[in-house]
Amino acid sequence: MTVFADLHHADTPLLLPNAWDHASALALASRGFRAIGTTSLGVAASAGLPDGAAATREHTLRLAHGLGSQPFPLSVDAEGGFSDDPDEVGEFARELWAAGAAGVNLEDGLGPAGRHAAKISAVKSAAPGLFVNARTDTHWLGDGGGDDTRRRLDLYQEAGADGVFVPGLREPGAIAALVRHLGVPLNILYSPDGPAVPHLADLGVRRVSLGSLLYRRALGAAVEAATAVASGHVPEGTPYSYDDVQALSADPGASG
Repeated sequence: MTVFADLHHADTPLLLPNAWDHASALALASRGFRAIGTTSLGVAASAGLPDGAAATREHTLRLAHGLGSQPFPLSVDAEGGFSDDPDEVGEFARELWAAGAAGVNLEDGLGPAGRHAAKISAVKSAAPGLFVNARTDTHWLGDGGGDDTRRRLDLYQEAGADGVFVPGLREPGAIAALVRHLGVPLNILYSPDGPAVPHLADLGVRRVSLGSLLYRRALGAAVEAATAVASGHVPEGTPYSYDDVQALSADPGASG
């Protein structure tokens, strides 16, 4: 197993914060998080592009090149692999691995499960060491009803997925039942109105992602700060100093 894969089998779930640029990734790593993910929404929005539209392949790869040499495992949110062609997705995975990424998150977008399974197989063939977190959107884009979630996840496991991700699944009983059914680690998206991390740990969840939450909160904090200044008030919160931010870019070891 790789170091990143091992983190999915530790005593506590892997809490994965998702960054959107170099500074946010290193700032999070400096707080002791064991690995860093990226958020496709944050990467896309930062570039003025839509999320989930396969428009940010080069932006995502560029960020992976910038972060892949850092002293923390990096998992890249690659939407659906930026192509419907499994071979092209496999090639992108090979490029991520060469850049130093330890994992990739691939979402099915409720498209054909067989096609997504083929992408997973292509990724594992092109970059066997890359941890593939196979996401199904049955609860994110659909109603989560029926047996579609298990059917898809079974297929993705058979295709070689190292872990599976079901964003939008929040009901504790359903989470526990899915953990018992699976043969690979389950990743859940943290939700303020869902189970807290200790509860998810008790349910058997092995990875908890923050998704776009940090990026959206950062945008909210920026707008709130500007509004406070315009209203004659001092913004709340503690910002990083200018020198702190400079250090994140100037010192490759700042995240240690």
